[in-house]
Amino acid sequence: MPKNRVQFQKAMSLSQFMSLYGSEAQCQSALFAWRWPKGFVCPACGESGGHALRSRRLIQCWSCRHQSSLTSGTIFASTKLALRVWFQALYLLTQAKNGVSALELSRSLGVSDNSAWLIKHKLMQVMKEREAGRELRGLVQLDDAYWGGKRRGKSGRGARGKRPLVAAVQTDEEGHPQRMRLSCVRGFRLREIARWSKAHLNPYTHVYSDGLWCFAAVSENGCTHHPVPMNRPDVVKRRRALKWVDTMLGNVKNALHGTYHAVGLKHLPRYLAEFCYRFNRRHDLASMLKRLAIAATQAPPMPYRLIKLAEPHW
Repeated sequence: MPKNRVQFQKAMSLSQFMSLYGSEAQCQSALFAWRWPKGFVCPACGESGGHALRSRRLIQCWSCRHQSSLTSGTIFASTKLALRVWFQALYLLTQAKNGVSALELSRSLGVSDNSAWLIKHKLMQVMKEREAGRELRGLVQLDDAYWGGKRRGKSGRGARGKRPLVAAVQTDEEGHPQRMRLSCVRGFRLREIARWSKAHLNPYTHVYSDGLWCFAAVSENGCTHHPVPMNRPDVVKRRRALKWVDTMLGNVKNALHGTYHAVGLKHLPRYLAEFCYRFNRRHDLASMLKRLAIAATQAPPMPYRLIKLAEPHW
């Protein structure tokens, strides 16, 4: 049986990472090249050209004389940690298959638990924002799921303490998975699913789901809905239509349970986005660090107080 080329591809090894980004100077040079590939551009006036100040680690614009640092305007802004620590975190988060907990990250980076938690959530927020603007199209498998601990009271749909999720997997004509999206929603209602589909599904998409009645709302976005009832004879053949969305849900839940001791419901969208980001870019693991670092330079600074606040549903 031939090997899966995606699963057994060569990623960036630890020795390769150290040779490219092992020192602070190498990290600064790489970050400058990724942020300004055509040379320094002033963030204040937009003019090109500037020079580095000898007394301070700043770059002064030749036109307006505005002074800015290499990390200003990015998620690395105002950090007291070395850039090589951030690059090590980028490497660990992008090359791990099942994710890296904040505790494991703190031990690997040699920083405090709070610093590791902040680094991880900043990078996961970048992944989340990167995935937010990409629509699924073509053939999409859709399913409902829940995340949360056990509490007394009602069980099943509508139970307290559980976060409802919408899982969607885009496949090609041959049925191979291409992209994945896991989104937190307020509940499985027609209005909520309609809002979700308008934000994440391209019109004219063919959506396959089980018989849950609220999934019919995707037709309001111009999508074609194909319900697959599970309570009729020959369930095995019908379940094949939702094979990959069931597989992805199982893989993500097992990875979350195996990697993290607990996941706060208000931070759950970031953890889900982390898995989606890696899965959607699994065909080129070697360049994933560079792509995430470039996205981090384009993301605005994120204060600690905003990260601690509850996340919106999707």
